Amino acid sequence: MRPIYMLPLLLSTVVAVGCGASTTTSAPSESAETATAAADSEASTTTEATDDTALAAVFVEDEVAIAGADPVAYFTEEAYVPGSAEFTHEWSGATWQFASAENRDEFASNPEQYAPQYGGFCAWAVSQGKTAPIEPEAWKIVDGKLYLNYDARIQERWAQDIPGNIAKADSNWPGVVQQ
Repeated sequence: MRPIYMLPLLLSTVVAVGCGASTTTSAPSESAETATAAADSEASTTTEATDDTALAAVFVEDEVAIAGADPVAYFTEEAYVPGSAEFTHEWSGATWQFASAENRDEFASNPEQYAPQYGGFCAWAVSQGKTAPIEPEAWKIVDGKLYLNYDARIQERWAQDIPGNIAKADSNWPGVVQQ
């Protein structure tokens, strides 16, 4: 089982710039006082925020959102494309990686358009009232929204009733990360 880390929204104001790395930050418009963090387990934290531009929680592994996948590439290249530590953006308490500065800048201008549903957690798991990590190769865009799954086998199960599973997941989110 892979570890799951959800970083507090408060970390979104921290910008880490490494050797030659290009990082941008977009923080939600709320103040730090309006964000509340609750410990979920020894290695994970959930964040609730009243700002609609922030996700309730983001799937983070090895300190990077959605396993380092470039979320913009799913839309523009219709493929999983690994991001690079050279092009990052801090949003919703997580570091997002991109294959290019152009993709990073596009995401930064409208993260809600490109961020995966359910914070990048497995869409099937959320439909079942749980959270689970993802494999970035198991993805689908439905009605202009990105959905990720645990793996290809689980994605096949999810695909048997996409509208029904999305409806169930929508009703479960973000409650599953607050349990």
